[in-house]
Amino acid sequence: MSQKPNSENTTSRRAFLKLASLTSATFALGLSSTETLAGPILNLSDQPLLALPESVELTPYVIIEKTGRITIMNPRPEIGQGTYQSVPALIAEELEVPLDKVVIQQTGGEAKFGAMWSQAVGGSGSIRGGYTQMRKVGASAREMLIKAASDQWNAPVEECYAENAMVIHKPTGKKLAYGQLAEPAAKLPVPKEPKLKDPKQFTMLGKSMPRPDVPLKVTGKATFGIDAKVPGMVYASVERCPVLGSKLVSFDASQALKVKGVLKAVKVERILGKNRYEGIAVIATNYWAALQGRKALSVKWDHQGHDTFNSAEYEKSLRELAKQEGVAGHKAGDFDKTFADASNKLEAFYETPMVSHSTMEPMNALAHYQPNDKVELWVSTQGGDLVKDEVAKVLKVPADNIKVHVLFNGGGFGRRLTQDFATEATLLSKAIGKPVKLIWTREDDTSLGPFRPMTFSAMRGALSADGKAVAFQHKVISPSIDATMNEKYDKTKPDGTMLEGTGEQKYEIPNLSTRYVHSDVHIPLTYWRSVTSSTVAFAHECFLDEMAHKAGQDPLAFRLSLLTKNSDAQRVLKKLKEVSNWDKPLPAGKGRGVAQWEFFAGLAGQVVEVSKNKSGGVTVDKVYCVIDLGTVVNPDTVKAQVEGAIAMALTAATKDGITFENGRAKQTNFDANRMLRINEMPEVEVHILAEGGPTIKGVGEPGLPPLAPALANAVFAATGKRVRRLPFDLEKIA
Repeated sequence: MSQKPNSENTTSRRAFLKLASLTSATFALGLSSTETLAGPILNLSDQPLLALPESVELTPYVIIEKTGRITIMNPRPEIGQGTYQSVPALIAEELEVPLDKVVIQQTGGEAKFGAMWSQAVGGSGSIRGGYTQMRKVGASAREMLIKAASDQWNAPVEECYAENAMVIHKPTGKKLAYGQLAEPAAKLPVPKEPKLKDPKQFTMLGKSMPRPDVPLKVTGKATFGIDAKVPGMVYASVERCPVLGSKLVSFDASQALKVKGVLKAVKVERILGKNRYEGIAVIATNYWAALQGRKALSVKWDHQGHDTFNSAEYEKSLRELAKQEGVAGHKAGDFDKTFADASNKLEAFYETPMVSHSTMEPMNALAHYQPNDKVELWVSTQGGDLVKDEVAKVLKVPADNIKVHVLFNGGGFGRRLTQDFATEATLLSKAIGKPVKLIWTREDDTSLGPFRPMTFSAMRGALSADGKAVAFQHKVISPSIDATMNEKYDKTKPDGTMLEGTGEQKYEIPNLSTRYVHSDVHIPLTYWRSVTSSTVAFAHECFLDEMAHKAGQDPLAFRLSLLTKNSDAQRVLKKLKEVSNWDKPLPAGKGRGVAQWEFFAGLAGQVVEVSKNKSGGVTVDKVYCVIDLGTVVNPDTVKAQVEGAIAMALTAATKDGITFENGRAKQTNFDANRMLRINEMPEVEVHILAEGGPTIKGVGEPGLPPLAPALANAVFAATGKRVRRLPFDLEKIA
């Protein structure tokens, strides 16, 4: 999910001039084509993507025309997380241009914008992966424009400064607009190490600012993938077997072809990693006809024995597997000996279910396969480069033959990192020779996966005579995301994705062990917001509470006693203690719980307050969250992301998981796969730790993992009842 940024290369003067020589009307500046930005970024606009020469060895993130129009290219798709504002703001801040004076353009996976994952969003990496690089792009452009102005005025560079898309001469007050300087600036060498602004001089970064995508969305001007249309396109709805892993035997489309608007029915393959799923696509002149024609199909399937699969039996198998030692992950000290010798020890077992992504915009793609193996797509995706790569592999065409228009996304949560819907639409377009708009139903989206994996955790711990945690083991028992996608998955090695974060917490426990027990499953799995941290953090932080209770200590004090060294985790917990008034006793019938979690995406901690209600359940009253970022771009967006993460976590903890019976998902829509209602959303108070420093952390995911354990710990504090299985009903605390 996350990627490390490559070293920050600078654009060569030769490559820069190569682009500049192609047009005297445009100034373009960017990163070398070998640079990669870690994690994800965004952008989309109703403006057409500028047709820059394909041969240029430059990533032109900044384009300034003689007319004064300034375009900032944004490589990270907008999926609701705010990168439409935050990423261009990194460039605009250094360029000294207000965002309302620029055109923001979304890239589409073009090679000149970097290697794989440079144009994708996932792993909370948009800002932490490109913060310095994007600022350097803006700073380099600013310095070149200032130099061009100083040359024109025959004045020292030191006497000139940039402001509001102009260069100003301090002694005389003379001004030149960026558009007037575009051509001469393009002929100058690119600064290798431009001077970045002192954060004290920031006018945008670190301040709450309006997001430019919001007016587009509330007025209906924003184009999502499901809105895309091109001349001559047809619609497709695909019938797939609800028993995953089944094979198509035969189908009869005679009744489907009688539906007005239906043109034909063709076989198509859905490709998801190593998985292949057959389906029948009904092609029609409109979506309603395609859907009605699909319902009229008569299909025979061979279930390959998968129609016996059910969640209850699979859960039993996981509990049996928990008896195995598993593969060792992280190790410190000697857990086995310490635990065996301890007189004060405890064990517990935690269970979390499969869940769907349930994006508000169902999967969709518009594809046009053209002569000479040319492909054009319009799609809501978490990565234009991911679409190009997957379509190129599946259709065996050069990636350069594929043009991708990345549109606004109605949610991603990891689901749109897999491009099965894009390749499926492209295969259909190739088969029928027309542009095809493929739209999944909500039922398709809910019941066909890929899902977040079911994850169980066997916990063991030991305390010293004075109540110190001396041994801690977290054993994860689950299927693997990597195994369901990769033919070459190695079961003999620890699965870092499924053990995520379990060996990385800062708690100073001398004897620590993490282990993984793999379970085979044919159900497709993939990343879900905060990946496996959304499940293992629940077990990890709840069990720490159990240890604190056995030691007779306050849960937060117990944690701080394990954090004697200075660390970000210690700072987060101390801040939580302060803002939540932790030491102030609550009235009878109320309880509070705490949890924190640090993993690849970042770090956050939460305190949840609950109260008993008249029905015998509990009500979630308030959530305090402290998120550690190092540096913040837009505090308002951070708060929105944390609130969204808490809503998603609370849904997963207290609503419905995905369960299987007779090989098919029992939940197919929001009636059984319920979402949190607005009246169930607690008050949320967000505190941001952004004190600078070299480490920049993610925003989109860290707010999710601490919620479930903090909630469960609060339930225990209020009722004395331990919650070890998710989801649970707040109204029926057993």
